Amino acid sequence: MSELHTPHAGDDRAPDIDVVALLMRQHGDIRNLFDEVEATTGDERRDAFRRLVRLLAVHETAEEEVVHPFARRNLAGGERVVEDRLAEEKAAKEALSALDDLDTDDPAFMPRLLQLRADVQEHARAEERYEFTHIRGGTGVTDLAAMAKAVKAAEAMAPTRPHPGVESAAANMALGPVAALVDRTRDAVRKAMGKDG
Repeated sequence: MSELHTPHAGDDRAPDIDVVALLMRQHGDIRNLFDEVEATTGDERRDAFRRLVRLLAVHETAEEEVVHPFARRNLAGGERVVEDRLAEEKAAKEALSALDDLDTDDPAFMPRLLQLRADVQEHARAEERYEFTHIRGGTGVTDLAAMAKAVKAAEAMAPTRPHPGVESAAANMALGPVAALVDRTRDAVRKAMGKDG
């Protein structure tokens, strides 16, 4: 078994006081996990893909709960920008769900993964250009830090590596299916933002 290590947003020990920097590091984590899925086979590929599914689900949920509402309220043309991102996210979730139904050894898996990767990267570039740049440029440090706190609460729901003592993706997934993970992520984000309930 190779010793591939996929870095993730906490590895550099940087303080997460800027939601834009945190989300951009997560975009990097997602790219790294796509690389890992492509570079591996068998159980290693299944494990990397599980981690990718979890991180994508949690990352997109955090953006829906934290970034998009802020963009709608505070960016010029924010409503249209958010609607475009939500349409991309819906298409990606559908593709991810279809991919999740395949075994990673299925001949159809890699072509679909590569298409999903292209779509996710295009979506990330659009977020960075149309939302993140404007959020950073027009948002005070207090709001950036508050949003970062909420995204960190979401990130805790989907570590990109198994928890210590959990050696397999199957055991790590025993924490719950993706739909339940999305619900728990929403709850964690809302609690971190002081919106219990």
